[in-house]
Amino acid sequence: MSSPLPRPLTDLPVRRLTLGDLVACADLCEDRGWPRDEHRWGLLLAAGTGYGVDDPGGKGLMAACVVTSYGPSLAAIGMLLVAERHARQGVARRLMRHVMAEVDGTPLSLYATSAGRPLYEQLGFSVVGRVERVTGFFRPTGERASAVTVRPAAAEDLRSIIRLDSDVFGSDRTHVLARLPAYADHIRVAENEGRVTGFAAAWPSDRTHVIGPLIAPDTATAQALITSLAEATDLPLRADIDARHAQLLDWFGQCGLRTGSETTVMTYGTPDLPGDWTRRYAPLTVATG
Repeated sequence: MSSPLPRPLTDLPVRRLTLGDLVACADLCEDRGWPRDEHRWGLLLAAGTGYGVDDPGGKGLMAACVVTSYGPSLAAIGMLLVAERHARQGVARRLMRHVMAEVDGTPLSLYATSAGRPLYEQLGFSVVGRVERVTGFFRPTGERASAVTVRPAAAEDLRSIIRLDSDVFGSDRTHVLARLPAYADHIRVAENEGRVTGFAAAWPSDRTHVIGPLIAPDTATAQALITSLAEATDLPLRADIDARHAQLLDWFGQCGLRTGSETTVMTYGTPDLPGDWTRRYAPLTVATG
């Protein structure tokens, strides 16, 4: 008797992921040469909805991604990964189509690598922006200190942070930002006459501190927040900066950080990201926006 034909990879079921899949998600990152980042996966699976396809050979996950919902106006797709042994076989397209059906018309955003961008364009996503990654050890320029007031965030600042973030981001991110104190090693707020005007966090990833989110009324305030965070760590910094903030990117270069990879910001079902980009300098992570 002949053996049954193997099931096509694009017909395999997609299932919801749980925190119990955290290690399998990290294994998938490692398979593709990314940092394992179990810390970040913990946040993503707690604040968002994970989707995955199990490897038919019993080798963990074949593919995964996470959707972080911000209500009816926006959902962010991140961490779309397919195991190397199953790459270029239609699995990513299958997973994306499933997710797009699941959100049922909610506008979508994502940060695309150069490798992923063609697929997203085929699925109807449009380019709306670009971010540049900077990495390295921070070296102060020696210029006169900014007059901006920056201090460590306190528990009572969370409400002000959420209110400011909602105004700048354009959607309510309470379910994500409420987890920020446990997720980040350092959080700073900028004040003007007792009112929180900006904030930034630094969280650990692969022996670096990632800066994000970074929200500020102007470049000088963004610089003051970053400087304060840099003074709190001995690790190199990493940040994904909206490329329209050219002055801040130039300043990073003066402070010793080098420009690395670029990522394309794409949307589906909406002509642009909501909110005020002029005050949005860096996302929490490119996986959540």
